[in-house]
Parts: sequence; C-alpha cells; structure tokens
Amino acid sequence: MNRTDELNKWKQTVEEAMQALIESIEMPERLRDAMSYSLKAGGKRIRPALIYAVLETYDVPLERGREAAASLEMVHTYSLIHDDLPAMDDDDLRRGRPTNHRQFDEATAILAGDALLTDAFRILSEASLPPETIMKVIRAFGVAAGSSGMVGGQLDDMLAEKRNDVTLQELQSIHERKTGALLVYALEAGGIIAGVSEDDRNQLKQFGRHLGIAFQIQDDILDVVGDERAIGKRVGSDEMNEKTTYPKLLGLDGAKRALEMEVDAATDAIESLSIHAPLLLDLLTFVVKRNH
Repeated sequence: MNRTDELNKWKQTVEEAMQALIESIEMPERLRDAMSYSLKAGGKRIRPALIYAVLETYDVPLERGREAAASLEMVHTYSLIHDDLPAMDDDDLRRGRPTNHRQFDEATAILAGDALLTDAFRILSEASLPPETIMKVIRAFGVAAGSSGMVGGQLDDMLAEKRNDVTLQELQSIHERKTGALLVYALEAGGIIAGVSEDDRNQLKQFGRHLGIAFQIQDDILDVVGDERAIGKRVGSDEMNEKTTYPKLLGLDGAKRALEMEVDAATDAIESLSIHAPLLLDLLTFVVKRNH
C-alpha cells in the first residue's frame, strides 16, 4: 500500500467513525444537518492521520484510536465553522463550498460548532480504552483545544490583525497555539494510547511542534502564491485582512527558508525516536509539499 492509499484509508476510517458517532446522538435534525455539512466538507484529515500514523508505527490496532481521531476532527471542524463567521474571518467559502453560516445561518453555525466541541469530549470519554488512558487523553485534549492552546492562539491572532509591530516571536507563539496545539495533541494522544515511553512521547510532541509551525508557514505561503481553485478559498485574504504572516515578516524567500528549518527540526525529532517512523516522515513531507 502506498502512502496515498494509506492517507485515504485513514481519511475514510475517521469519516465513517464521525458520521456513525453523530448519528448515534439524539439531537434536532437541523443541528445534525449543519454539523454533518461541515464534517463532510472534505479536507486532508491530517490531525486524525497523525494519531493513526503513531498507532501504526508502534503496531497498535487503529480501532483503539477511533474515538480520539473522530473527536479531534470534530473539534477542528468546530474551529473552522467559528473562524469563518462574520465576527472572525468573515469567509464565504470553505473548501470550495459555502461556509456553514452561509449555507444555514449564523446562529445555527454557532450552535453546530458548540455541539461539535461538546460532543467530541463526550465521545472521547466513551472510548474503549483503560480509564487512566482516557483521562490522560482528555486532559491533553482540553489543554490543546482550550484557552492556553487553540482558542487563546486564535484570540491573539485576531488581536494582532492590523498591527504593524508584531514580532516573529509573537507570530510563532500565536501559531504554536492556534495551528500547532491540535497537531501536537494528535501525536501525544497517539503516544498515550500506544503506551510509548516518556522519551518517545516528548519527541513526538517536539515533532508536532515543528510540524505545526511548518504547516502554518506553508499555509501563509499558499495564501500568497496558491491556486484559489485548489485551496478552495480566496487567495490573498491574509493581506486583505491585514494579518501578520511569515511572508509579511520574512519575505517569501525568507518564509521558505524558515519552512526548511522547521522541516529539519521535525525530522530530527522523528529520527530520535526509539523506533523507525517512516509514516511520520512521509506525513511531514505531505504537509510541506501540499498545494492546498
């Protein structure tokens, strides 16, 4: 099986799990429709893929990560629904389709995001894993998704808009939380479920940290030079919204050099593991070579 087949397998696995889990919860049909609309919008499913890659690396059955992978993608999807709202990024398109609030309405989109976030923790709490493992995963998930992680990074990102004095250190801190926190969590969760050593768990988190920054730099680069049809949203939206980005601070060539440095650091972390991890190295390549 080649790597594309592997990614497609993981993608199908998590999509089937999310839909089955959403269908199992009693809720108003309009809410389910709005949640499903965004969950079915496609995407690369990189975050759950990282969980599955860790489990396969350590020869652990993928089924053990079912709820962790599904709940992670649900939280990621909630964050996208809310990011697109008029009060945030005010986007009309997400992955080439109308954003949730355009397809439904703002109130429904907000509630769909709320439900995805809350139900994700419910689903994770019901995973077929030892209670101690579930508690460790839930705690790590809460830290990554909450005020000290993704949400705090999102707020600081908004506050940094239209500022001309944002430093590279501030920008890195924003994206380590806004983009990187859930990527780090994916690797940490996979490590917890697989029962890896503390040293390996720390190296997985280091890999996730550098992967997250690399992901954001590539995202910023694509907003400058990407193909709008491939990206599925407006190119140049960062400049239009006066956001501070890596190309804005470093120039396009400087951003590309920074990307190479993060890739090298991520590679070093993976090569420091106690086990050979070609799946993770291939996912790193996929992230930095993607065109959307």
